[in-house]
Amino acid sequence: MASTRFSSTLGRRSIFARIVAVLALAACGVAIYLVVMSFTENENGGDSKNDKKGRSEQSKGEKQANANSYTVAAGDTLSAIAIQTGIPEPRIVRLNPDIDSETLNAGQILALR
Repeated sequence: MASTRFSSTLGRRSIFARIVAVLALAACGVAIYLVVMSFTENENGGDSKNDKKGRSEQSKGEKQANANSYTVAAGDTLSAIAIQTGIPEPRIVRLNPDIDSETLNAGQILALR
């Protein structure tokens, strides 16, 4: 009788431990998701309000494409600016020797002509 009693108690503990393990795993998954999403929002400029702002800055940059300068919008790359403006990338680099094509910042003004 003692062995049956021991195994039934062990079985209850085992089931409880399994349930707690599943809940802990789910909680860890949610925590990791939230951390990744918070870093992703910071890299992309935040929520949808900032996305709308980025689009308006981009359209502002497109309007200036015909001018002698271009204002860098959030997310712009040198190759994308070259395609939008129709000016070859090497020429943009030559006209703006002080820029670093790897670290363009929104609001920077690039000479195009």
